[in-house]
Amino acid sequence: MLIISEFFGKKWYRCDLKYRKLGLDKMQGETREKLGLFLGLVGVICFSLTLPSTSIAVEYFGTTVVGLGRTVAAAILVAVVLIVRKEKLPSPRQFKRLLIVAAGAVLGFPLLTSWAMVSLPVSHGAVELALLPLATAGFAMFRAGEIPSLKFWISSIIGSLAVIMYAIHLGFGELKFADLALLAAVLILGLSYAEGGKLAKELGSWQVIAWAIMIGAPFFVIPVGLNLTSEMLHAPIQAWVSFIYLAVVSQFLAYVAWYSGMAMGGIARVSQIQYLQPFLMILFATVFLDESITLFTLVIAVIVVFSVIFGKNAPVSKKGALKKTN
Repeated sequence: MLIISEFFGKKWYRCDLKYRKLGLDKMQGETREKLGLFLGLVGVICFSLTLPSTSIAVEYFGTTVVGLGRTVAAAILVAVVLIVRKEKLPSPRQFKRLLIVAAGAVLGFPLLTSWAMVSLPVSHGAVELALLPLATAGFAMFRAGEIPSLKFWISSIIGSLAVIMYAIHLGFGELKFADLALLAAVLILGLSYAEGGKLAKELGSWQVIAWAIMIGAPFFVIPVGLNLTSEMLHAPIQAWVSFIYLAVVSQFLAYVAWYSGMAMGGIARVSQIQYLQPFLMILFATVFLDESITLFTLVIAVIVVFSVIFGKNAPVSKKGALKKTN
């Protein structure tokens, strides 16, 4: 009897430890996911000032200097950080994936949005960027192996349709050529987000955007230099503040928070927070650019926020996990 009781006692103790560990792992996973969502929100708030800042800066510095010059300026800060921390170079395989990140986050998106902001108001361009979560989730399926649930896609479609309706309403029933540039920017940045979020798990969150900046900056020096003029030195303080914000925050620090959030909370789930971005942009445009907010904008905002809340806890599985269950 003593042997039997000891046997079952040890077995119960091992089971208790096992379930405690499972509970602890679950709690840690939930905490990590919540932290990921929080960092994603910080990134979105920082990104929300990108279009208003671009709209101000491009008026005085031009499309090329604002679109590419922000990367050249950011590269100075990034180079110092990489040298001080003695970061090792990415592997050849990681370098190839960093080219995808650089093509979207460092070249395509800044240049296309700078060009579009010459002819579009911030309130118009901002809503089209709300298609980013759908684009990011789509690319996450192919690049990161994430399988969003039906609930997730329903919430994404609701948010996307609301954004499309808003864009068409602002465009008086048609899309302009600048709209197409923004849509192209959305696609290329969605791919960059998905690739960067996946790469952040092995390379590190801030290292992803840091190395992407260092890859792109050398190619931008000549075109930026050719477009610099002496008149730019006399640009007003708000133009310089906007440009510095684009270089330091939009091009680097915001991505650090964003890629960290996606690495912790999952690319598809964290990408849902981006639906709030256009309306934060409109809010900042109202504060800094005196653009007005209409009742229609507020109605669409409510719909979009509802879609974010609806899809926030929607399950997102992994391809590997599905294979194991099968």
